[in-house]
Amino acid sequence: MTNKFMTDPIRILVKCDELTLEFDTLCDLYDTLTITQAVIFCNIRRKVDWLTEKMRTSNFSVSATHGDMPKKERADAIMKEFQKGLSRVLITTDVWALGINVQQVSLVINYDLPNNRELYIHRIGRSGRFGRKGAAINFVKKDDIKILRDIEQYTD
Repeated sequence: MTNKFMTDPIRILVKCDELTLEFDTLCDLYDTLTITQAVIFCNIRRKVDWLTEKMRTSNFSVSATHGDMPKKERADAIMKEFQKGLSRVLITTDVWALGINVQQVSLVINYDLPNNRELYIHRIGRSGRFGRKGAAINFVKKDDIKILRDIEQYTD
């Protein structure tokens, strides 16, 4: 399945002691990648809030949404802002892994690897829609190796 949808996938391995640099790596990606829009997925709502605050404190313009936000606020204001391209980066939980159809999303970052392989497919399916090219970047910790192997077997 991977070969059907991906051309020349790249795997970058980072030493275990360097994994604490996730946020710094994310900031570097934000600065260096030429993307139209990106979605960053976190597994829990608190992580979305934490990452959003940290990014904004570092002067990055980001939007955020998760299941604890009122549905009207989540669905209307934030989604419209992102769809119109007023926000380049959306940080979210899996509340948007299904159903977000924004043409300009060219990058999905799994800040946290999802807990199951089907959710992974839904997440990465948010980039490269409507015949466009897209990419996915996964931040994988030692504890995530089993899930990563399961995803790799599922997508091969």
